Amino acid sequence: MTSMNEQGGITVQRALELPGLRGGLPEVVAGADRLHRTVRWVHAGEVPNIASLLKGGELLLTTGLGLGTRPAEQRAFVRRLAERGIAALVVELGPRFSRLPATIVETARAAGLPLVQLHREVPFVSVTEEVHTEIVNGHYALLRQAEDVHRRCTEALLGGGGVPQVLGILAGFAANPVFLETTDGRLLYAAGGGTGPDPLQVWEGLRGQREAREAGPPAGAVLVDVPGGGPGAAAVRARLVLLAVSGGLLPVHRMAAERAAGILAVVLMQARQEEELAARGRGDFLTDLAEGRVTAEDAPAQARVLGFKPGDGPLLPVVMRLGAEVLPSGNWSLLARAVLEELSSVGVPVLLGVRPVEGRVPLLLGLRTESERTAVADRVAAALRAGVARAGLVGVTPSGGWGNPSGGYPPVVVVGVAGGWAAASAGLRHAAETATAARGLPDRPWYDARRLDIDLLLWRLREHPDLAAFVDRAIGPLREHDRTSRPALLPTLETYLAHAGRKAETARELHLNRQTLYNRLARIGDLLGTDLDDPQTVLALSLALRARRHTP
Repeated sequence: MTSMNEQGGITVQRALELPGLRGGLPEVVAGADRLHRTVRWVHAGEVPNIASLLKGGELLLTTGLGLGTRPAEQRAFVRRLAERGIAALVVELGPRFSRLPATIVETARAAGLPLVQLHREVPFVSVTEEVHTEIVNGHYALLRQAEDVHRRCTEALLGGGGVPQVLGILAGFAANPVFLETTDGRLLYAAGGGTGPDPLQVWEGLRGQREAREAGPPAGAVLVDVPGGGPGAAAVRARLVLLAVSGGLLPVHRMAAERAAGILAVVLMQARQEEELAARGRGDFLTDLAEGRVTAEDAPAQARVLGFKPGDGPLLPVVMRLGAEVLPSGNWSLLARAVLEELSSVGVPVLLGVRPVEGRVPLLLGLRTESERTAVADRVAAALRAGVARAGLVGVTPSGGWGNPSGGYPPVVVVGVAGGWAAASAGLRHAAETATAARGLPDRPWYDARRLDIDLLLWRLREHPDLAAFVDRAIGPLREHDRTSRPALLPTLETYLAHAGRKAETARELHLNRQTLYNRLARIGDLLGTDLDDPQTVLALSLALRARRHTP
């Protein structure tokens, strides 16, 4: 233990060695084994209730005028100081005491309170200035140590290092393992302190204590948040954890960790920005390919630069549509990372990009044969949705369907036609448009772009006044009925047409008996003034039901 205490103060022993107190010929009469205590501040006073003015950690200077004259008063005075947690009591001998009474000495010894008597008079103000100067210098020394760690971390970063190098420097300084974890407790990086057990083994040993850790950090640990720069939950990006395994952790280690956390915030933000820029770059390439700005002849070479090597099989274009309003600012890199991790299990080459402005995630996948299109599409759609859920952007609603925090539509996955690079260009463009037109359709794992051409056509006509007029003529009376009456009839008509007029299947899906369904269909026919068995009527009603998603 050094005399300059690493907790930001000095020891009682060091205070007694300074010229001011040393000139008073100090004699330790109790608590000689506790002179390593930290002196946080110096206080001088002569009042009997001085303990109530203290906070703990003080070196109290007195001539003894407040100690009282009776043994009971003296014992109570010393006990109150010990209970307050002061560092030491220093009594100057003189007019009040020529030597400290045995009552005071014995009480201090029993309480474990260092007690010092000064045989010569000293100016208390000089002692106070001297000790305080030493304490302040000690604080600066700690800050210099923490700043040295910060400097070394910065140099490592400028030299091309990253998170592992920063953690290694901090672990070496603390001589204990250091971990970087997510806010939900997943390990990102680990570094050892040079001695002791493997940090990963230490982390594994803590896994069984996770529930206890949620109630509070491990004993002696230092936890420091790595800021994310955003509001609410985004304000914390990760967490530094220093564990007291090989030795204790001191405030100077927290100071160093706080400075390292600032550097890690920059590293992680840079990594996120680079990751998002790369994902956007891939998204730009796929969009340029879809819109003809990259030719089918030039596309393979550019794709190879982006890391996509599909082989000689057909390419499968896929587009996932998310409304831009669904994604909080800055979450596109998180989405891209989560989706790519999910897609790693699909087992085919993947080129994935993001287009935040349009709220799209375009992909190209390399197939071995066209016959595996459906099987791959199933796996890709599941991976895309799992990635979206992992990113916290869309989840399952209480009703069992998909929803998102802002109340928009669920993700729409549209799969195009497999083929060569020229077909991929047209397929990406078609899938992107169709994914927009498919918003509001019944939720499915994925849609085949070829089966949504009617919806795409109606979406393209959405601003034409004739489309709204057509919808109003075809199903206006039903819409008006459903606004004011029950049961609603539009769902019945929709289900009936979806089953191509097969009444038994319609009744089963709607959980109705046959007669109730017949009554509802009759009512629909009366309101619309038409025959539901007429093919032209069925076609018009089907188109109107699809078009109403795109009209007011």
